[in-house]
Amino acid sequence: MALLKQSYCVAGRFSTNHLWLSPRLVSHVYTSCLTTAPKSSADKEGRKKELQRQDGPGLQDFISGELSEKSKWAEYRGNLKRQKGERLRLPPWLKTEIPIGKNYNRLKSTLRDLNLHTVCEEARCPNIGECWGGGEYATATATIMLMGDTCTRGCRFCSVKTARQPPPLDPDEPYNTAKAIAAWGLDYVVLTSVDRDDIADGGAEHFAKTVSSLKERNPHILVECLTPDFRGDLAAVEKIALSGLDVYAHNVETVRELQRYVRDPRANFDQSLSVLKHAKKVKPSVLTKTSIMLGLGESDQQIVNTMTELREAGVDCLTLGQYMQPTKRHLKVEEYVPPEKFAYWEKVGNDMGFVYTASGPLVRSSYKAGEFFLKNLLKRRKAEITAAE
Repeated sequence: MALLKQSYCVAGRFSTNHLWLSPRLVSHVYTSCLTTAPKSSADKEGRKKELQRQDGPGLQDFISGELSEKSKWAEYRGNLKRQKGERLRLPPWLKTEIPIGKNYNRLKSTLRDLNLHTVCEEARCPNIGECWGGGEYATATATIMLMGDTCTRGCRFCSVKTARQPPPLDPDEPYNTAKAIAAWGLDYVVLTSVDRDDIADGGAEHFAKTVSSLKERNPHILVECLTPDFRGDLAAVEKIALSGLDVYAHNVETVRELQRYVRDPRANFDQSLSVLKHAKKVKPSVLTKTSIMLGLGESDQQIVNTMTELREAGVDCLTLGQYMQPTKRHLKVEEYVPPEKFAYWEKVGNDMGFVYTASGPLVRSSYKAGEFFLKNLLKRRKAEITAAE
């Protein structure tokens, strides 16, 4: 597969799972600019052979994937921590395959026909080809973004477009979403949304209707909702928590110390914790889940402290992924965290008692939701409850 060098956003609700790739994915193709052009086919062939003899990677190296083989990651000598005035180069473990395949094209077509949006596209997720195409487990997953593609907030890590007054909600969206998912035949779906501070309940009722529509069509489908903070409105949180969902997710995005630097001023760590706590309070059986971006300048101790607070708040599942700068207007990447450090944080999370910790450069809050762990965990829990009855 050809490999892309990409700009995308990370692990937040739209960042990021939430690195994220979209139709606005920026693909960089590097070519040699010649001052003189060969004048014949023989000259062209000779020039081609000359270029092939030169040291350095050619197009075939990228097509073959050799530049991103895991065995060569340790050989990478580029800077991983940003110096003043520097823009870090993308390390090899963050290069991904071009999204192709019948399932990918089918999902994309269905979305366009029904005027639906996905966080996979809007927030530029690099895993889109793997998730939509089915990947290793042959089960396609997609994260549907409700309430339009325009957010009322402007977090400094996120590529989703913003406005004070986005277009009104589409009243048919809950029905269309359920219809699309039924057509795909999914057994696990993730619903998320932009922030809609322009709506009284933040769109909680719209969210809840979508979950209800899904469950009416297929009572066995597992639904994860990755929600906004609703400005701390716990009644809105409760409405969604009791809508029939299976996983309540809300992302704290970064460590406590970097909240004001990274997120919109209307968001904060304690407000996000209150959302996760209340969801668990009103529905103890629900799994709660959050995500943290790494590479924004946080220290190891700050990560440990944040994970500790999350665990003490009763959060069940945690994902950690690499922050990627979506455009030059957004926060720069301060550090590319190597895969072995992500593996370390996964162990720390498991040792702390999280039911599920996913940690890796390309992990996002809703990455491969059906394949990772939660689907089997939820089914096992439901089977245990049925047996106990």
